[in-house]
Amino acid sequence: MAKQKTVVPFQGTPEQEQQLREVIASYRDTQGALMPVLQKAQDIYGYLPIEVQTIIAEELGLSLEQVYQVVTFYSQFALNPTGKYRIAVCLGTACYVKGSQNILDELEKQLGIKAGGSTPDGLFTLEATRCLGCCGLAPVMMVNDEVYGRLTVKDVGDILAKYR
Repeated sequence: MAKQKTVVPFQGTPEQEQQLREVIASYRDTQGALMPVLQKAQDIYGYLPIEVQTIIAEELGLSLEQVYQVVTFYSQFALNPTGKYRIAVCLGTACYVKGSQNILDELEKQLGIKAGGSTPDGLFTLEATRCLGCCGLAPVMMVNDEVYGRLTVKDVGDILAKYR
């Protein structure tokens, strides 16, 4: 049976919305304002839910579709909340050849989520990525900004335990 994706309800605060509206106001008359507004909105909320995209569209005089197209085109933007710890497993050639798929499989098993998902407690987000630039340490994964290299499947549990 397929696991259902957990939908996290939007929980923006009035303070966050005020901060967003101030950011939008500071860029309102600027050509190309959408990108910096989206970047600052993601800094405020941690991701760009439809509620935030709607405010941005209305305040900048754009359609929601225009905002959504930009958000989904650039990989820097997230549509869903990310966990406190973002785990990125490299599936680039050097890492893949040295067994990174097995590392990813073990992470999915231990976390109970698939790549691209987040744990229901909001602690972990798991991502499969391309080259992380650490080919000499293959296979590699990162937890936030910390790099773990020359991994084996046995290492996964100990690494996760450091963050639980």
